[in-house]
Amino acid sequence: MVIEPEIDDLLAKVDSKYTLCTIASRRARQINDMVHGVHDAALLSMAATPQIVQYTRTKPLTLSLEEIASGDIAYQREDDGK
Repeated sequence: MVIEPEIDDLLAKVDSKYTLCTIASRRARQINDMVHGVHDAALLSMAATPQIVQYTRTKPLTLSLEEIASGDIAYQREDDGK
């Protein structure tokens, strides 16, 4: 089984495994909320259902990792003031 994107490519985009996990989980949660919101609205209007089905075939975490690997997601480390 080949895992895409590779962990080495992902770690090159961030400063630690912890950061990668945090960014990926937050983005996956955003994607999941967006998909469910659009899906619920589509169920009410029964419009654009084929596009939603196509988009939801890929899991949100996979989408977020692909976005990180492609450079579409960026982060900024905040100074905690210490």
